[in-house]
Amino acid sequence: MPVVEMQGICKEFPGAKVLKNVNFQVGKREIHALLGENGAGKSTLMKILTGIYSKDSGEIIYQGQPVTIDGPRKAEELGIVMIHQEFNLVPQLSVAENIFLGNEAPFTRFGQIRWKSLLEAATGYLKQVGLKVDPKTPVEELSVGEKQLVEVAKALSKKAKLLIMDEPTAALTEIEKEKLFSIMNNLVDHDVSIIYISHRMEELFQICHQVTVLRDGEYIASRSIAETNMDELVALMVGRQVEDRFPKVAAALGEQILKVDNFCNEKLADVSIEVRAGEVVGIGGLMGAGRTELARAIFGLDAVKGQIKLNLGQKNLHRGRFRHPQEAIGHGIALVSEDRKDEGLVLMGSVLENLALSTLEKRSRFGIINRRRERQMVDKHVQRLKIKTASVTQPVSSLSGGNQQKVVFGKWLETEPGLLILDEPTRGVDVGAKVEIYQLINELAGRGIGILLISSDLPELMGMSDRIYVMYEGKITGHFTRETITEENFMRCATGGVR
Repeated sequence: MPVVEMQGICKEFPGAKVLKNVNFQVGKREIHALLGENGAGKSTLMKILTGIYSKDSGEIIYQGQPVTIDGPRKAEELGIVMIHQEFNLVPQLSVAENIFLGNEAPFTRFGQIRWKSLLEAATGYLKQVGLKVDPKTPVEELSVGEKQLVEVAKALSKKAKLLIMDEPTAALTEIEKEKLFSIMNNLVDHDVSIIYISHRMEELFQICHQVTVLRDGEYIASRSIAETNMDELVALMVGRQVEDRFPKVAAALGEQILKVDNFCNEKLADVSIEVRAGEVVGIGGLMGAGRTELARAIFGLDAVKGQIKLNLGQKNLHRGRFRHPQEAIGHGIALVSEDRKDEGLVLMGSVLENLALSTLEKRSRFGIINRRRERQMVDKHVQRLKIKTASVTQPVSSLSGGNQQKVVFGKWLETEPGLLILDEPTRGVDVGAKVEIYQLINELAGRGIGILLISSDLPELMGMSDRIYVMYEGKITGHFTRETITEENFMRCATGGVR
């Protein structure tokens, strides 16, 4: 008997049918992958299961009984708990306080929290997930991997029987990922079923038993992981065969446009790199290696010692560094940051407002914006980047992750950069949107734009870069061409071995 069955689930928002008669079921002691492109309906289906949204029609059967889940509290009472991609943790509170946040009642007496009991209980859940930290530690002092395990401990404290994990490995190192997988297998051994949502398809074949694919709000197929392969799943997701996951096109390389010499600060140690016009230069390494810090230093976000030499036509620079991002933008540099929600977008703003944000001065005179020119520019990028939106006035927060990322790209492309820094450009993006982003990278490189590609996805880095620098603890430990890079020599350099 399945632990949960969702039968004929329909959901409609104004102007859009998001779910159309979807069927989905998860077996007991099973890790079940839920796949689909951004906008396929995965998040909406899970929000219905966890009581965040109400269904328009259909039925949910949980542990053999029809249930009405009219809110998140009801879902948790049933043992249905979701760990979201963005952590729901309060950084300033301790690990123990976060684990029981909102569920302190068992540890209170006469309105006072019995801290000894709460800390003892938290220690038990931390032991269950293999996290060796003092439960009094503020969450803000933990690594990303440790925060992920706190989220799992928090779910277990709610007596989860069905655990939903949304992109749980997106920001984890390989070691942290393997630890998480071990914990997931242990949970399954103790009668917990798991719904696993991830765009890292290689992981599905490591950890999952079954997979269900949604496309455009409809159920497409379910498969046993042992009886399918990546090509079939990609075809089911996008409705067509994807011939090449990394459609790299070799561009004609021009002269050197960027040279960084001996960048040093608290996170960087004598980093030197260069980029030529039309070249895609990868920056790789494990979490904490200094990749993002290098991007921030180049873009003028962080103070740094060293020299930048920039050769972008009329926008040359031969001096220390950019003092602030506006100066970097004025010299033809753009940065698509790794955290699009906090740093790349104004989430409550519309698609139009976000696309126009970086170049308001182009369409304004005496402080008055030319709305006709603005709309023409926005429509151009929506069409060019294939941004799926009901209207350009739609809040960007309501778009799928892939379409949000396209809005970030469009915002920066309007500045006409000569150097584009891409920090994790496909994180949380489905396979179809990834290919579109790769094709855009090819197009931009073909126009002579230099690209710095920072990625934790090694196949992506190897598949799309002309050259790759590898970083470890703020230093460059390896430098490879497309022809000489291998997973083995990459990992040797990424773990401290210098080449």
